[in-house]
Amino acid sequence: MPNTTADHISEQIKQAVIAYLYGYPLVYNLREIANFQNGPNLLGPDPLPYNTFGHARTLLDHTAHFVSPNNDTLYMMAMGDVRDGPLVLHVPDTADRYYVLQFVGAWTNNFAYVGRRATGTEEAQFLLVDRHYDGPVPAGMRVIHPSTSLFAIVGRLAVNGAADLPAAHALQDQFKLTPLSVYLGGPAPVPARGVPQPDPRAATELSWWEAFRVGLAAFPPPAADAPFLAICERLGLTAAESPYIEPDPTLAEILMGGQKAAEEKLEELIKTAAKPVNGWQSTLDVFNYNDDFFEIGTLDDPRWRIPDRKTAYVTRAVAARAGLWGNHGYEADYRIVYVDADGRPLDSAHRYALHMAAPPPVDAFWSLTMYDADVFYLVENAIDRYSIGSSTPGLQYGPDGSLTIYLQKDSPGADKESNWLPTPQNGPFRPIMRLYQPQQPILEGIYVLPGIRRIS
Repeated sequence: MPNTTADHISEQIKQAVIAYLYGYPLVYNLREIANFQNGPNLLGPDPLPYNTFGHARTLLDHTAHFVSPNNDTLYMMAMGDVRDGPLVLHVPDTADRYYVLQFVGAWTNNFAYVGRRATGTEEAQFLLVDRHYDGPVPAGMRVIHPSTSLFAIVGRLAVNGAADLPAAHALQDQFKLTPLSVYLGGPAPVPARGVPQPDPRAATELSWWEAFRVGLAAFPPPAADAPFLAICERLGLTAAESPYIEPDPTLAEILMGGQKAAEEKLEELIKTAAKPVNGWQSTLDVFNYNDDFFEIGTLDDPRWRIPDRKTAYVTRAVAARAGLWGNHGYEADYRIVYVDADGRPLDSAHRYALHMAAPPPVDAFWSLTMYDADVFYLVENAIDRYSIGSSTPGLQYGPDGSLTIYLQKDSPGADKESNWLPTPQNGPFRPIMRLYQPQQPILEGIYVLPGIRRIS
């Protein structure tokens, strides 16, 4: 008979909060991976089979229902599954055009990068294999071991305006995934297993926990996570058969209470995860939670790791909630802002200006993208401008090299529209500054973005 005292239940709810934050990235990530097979998804309305690249042919707009997508690059996505055989990845020569293929495991660990910063822009081939693979490796291929056998490849290819789209499309079509068996002239492997399915008999109010249970079984975490697994075990998350079918009432109370408290905590954390500087929160270290899997393009360096696993996993949950599939800071730094230079919430009822004495120091490019402050989607606007930055045609700089960007819902006037980033028609908003291949002044915290000034 379970202990049902109020104190015991309260303590168990605290444990459920830990378990929820621990498992949140896995559940959220697997859901997004599954969405690519079901459609619609980040690329559009059509399903994307496993082990196949899909491409966004236009820059994303307000119809893309995904957390904080960029509007500077064409996405190239693939959901990889190597449980039934390796994959050959081919990348073309992009002639120094910026691109990155970011490899993200089921638990959202960024475990590898291929692209301009990590491997250069020449044509190349890589072999993606299960971590226990000991078979042949064709000559000239570098091997990548995914952190989990199911993973996402999140590709971004820079585009310099609409006129550049045909050239970008031609490059996109040369990114290929081929089963090794087919590459060697043999038969195609069996269809990919994909995301595990929860038991449909589980209680509706415990559906999140059931999704976590089956995900945890399919993609076991590293051995160092034993303390977290002990908590999961006490909550039924390691059971072979679902304990959430006609669950024990006390267990159900604990899990529902823990989920509610954890969701509230997560919303609080996403606004306080980084100490603001002039209102801007840098994500430079937000994606440093991977402490176990370092393949091509990742930096196995204390500077880019969070040694305390509890801190790392809270950080990981925040990153998944606010910016799923974001890059490490050394690939791209993201600066998020909710408030103006005086600490007041950004709101479309007012007009604002961001004045930079000099543009951000980057080796690739930078951009400022507008999102609503509710679900963090791109903002619909009259001029179809969702971001502004170093690649924006017609951007006007001052005689001294300075730059002013106007953030407001209505036009700032014909003479300033080149530098206008529209805000929502109503309510609060949240821009993100993206800095691709940031230079040392950014990585060392020397370059500081100024605050956004309210001008009305």
